[in-house]
Amino acid sequence: MSLVLWLPSGILLNDQDIFRDKSFVNGEWVEAKSGKRFDIYDPGSGKVWATAPDCAAEDIDAAVQASYTAFQSYRKTSPRARAQWMLKWDALIRQHRDDLANIVTYETGKPLAEAQGELDYALGFTWWFAGEAERVTGTVQTPALPGRRVFTVKQPIGVAVAMILRKAGAALAAGCTMIVKPSPETPLSVLTLALLAEQAGFPKGVFSVLTTSLENTPPLSEALCRHPLVKKVTFTGSTRVGKLVAKICSDGLKKVTLELGGNCPFIVFDDADLDQAATALMALKWRHAGQACITANRVYVQKGIYSEFAQLIAEKTKQLVVGHGADPKTTMGPVTPGSRSLDKAVAQVEDAKAHGGNIILGGNKLHGTTGYDGYFFEPTLITGAKKEMLIAREETFAPVLALFEFETEDEAVQRANETSMGLASYFFTKNVDRTWRLLENLEAGMIGMNTGNSSAAESPFGGIKESGYGKESGKDVAIQEYMVTKTGTLTLTGHY
Repeated sequence: MSLVLWLPSGILLNDQDIFRDKSFVNGEWVEAKSGKRFDIYDPGSGKVWATAPDCAAEDIDAAVQASYTAFQSYRKTSPRARAQWMLKWDALIRQHRDDLANIVTYETGKPLAEAQGELDYALGFTWWFAGEAERVTGTVQTPALPGRRVFTVKQPIGVAVAMILRKAGAALAAGCTMIVKPSPETPLSVLTLALLAEQAGFPKGVFSVLTTSLENTPPLSEALCRHPLVKKVTFTGSTRVGKLVAKICSDGLKKVTLELGGNCPFIVFDDADLDQAATALMALKWRHAGQACITANRVYVQKGIYSEFAQLIAEKTKQLVVGHGADPKTTMGPVTPGSRSLDKAVAQVEDAKAHGGNIILGGNKLHGTTGYDGYFFEPTLITGAKKEMLIAREETFAPVLALFEFETEDEAVQRANETSMGLASYFFTKNVDRTWRLLENLEAGMIGMNTGNSSAAESPFGGIKESGYGKESGKDVAIQEYMVTKTGTLTLTGHY
């Protein structure tokens, strides 16, 4: 029989021991030096359901020093030992999957089934990088100059700073120690992962977590990026903040991986399987209420099928159930508290109206209305969208979907590429020649070809242009982001 814990927030957990609300430094659960804590809101109710330490810049040095000390020994552990710890961590996360998903639901507002799916997706990375730990190899070659040999060896870069499983899996497998600065909205699930990493056997100081409020995030993050013992920074977030991170890290010539904004196009041609395209779009657009970086932001539909596809999407969207993520009937939850998602959604809808767009579904903020105390917005569908609209020029990050009409392939490609972003692009067609053209001509780091799901542990993840640089996941690629290549040259003497 499992123990069921009813936390003060109302959240049910099967194992009360996995819930943590303190920062984790050098194997110890600690408060901020100031003693201050910050509130964590349930997006579905708009109420505070937990608190966490409000760490500041003054808390950084102790955490980095401990991580650096741990790195001196962790870097020398065998790849097999790191792989075994990774597999144990993976097993513990799987064991506590439902409790973790429950915490994620109260942190993010995601429907419980979606949170469980996110955990399943994330677990692909712990499993994958457990294998990658033992696949890191150097080289030996005979150069052009006689009597010499050139060797390369791969070594972990050092203390890494990140925001989690996709990044932490690669760093820990490579032999780096890691300090995680989670989002102020979602620190508790990360703290649970830290607990499970400790239980898996990772040594003290190898995996640390510093929680902080939205107000203290800039100074704490800058202190982490500037600390001389931090050698690698990996960040997921907005392009604006990513540029600041890159600038700060450039002062110390630190290695940086950036996964930034999307504004991703989704193109449907008249020879596509419309039901296949619509099903993919529904999953891609409404997941996490449109707040995923790889979500479809601009949907281009060829003229001959525009009306039919719009009707198909409208019918499917009407079936969405908006509500608290913990309610099993809910299929779309709220947006994140503290973000500008609600205000941006309202602004984009009003702007679309001003430019002649038709709001055929939704269009209204539910936050504050009867039965919706949380941060809710109606799933919204706009037809007659034009390139002059705000929704064409900026990432939405809310449950608002606009359909743009196009006539030719060249037009679709041009409009899809008319953005400073380049994270992902999606297209649907049954024309094989067109498939190859689009793969080469669309300006994005990831291309979904007749699919809206192009992310997996074995696939390199990352964008181009102002969507960032560096890759996460994939064979050989991601783990190299946490390593340096050292070259040795040997001159041979005697007979060889």
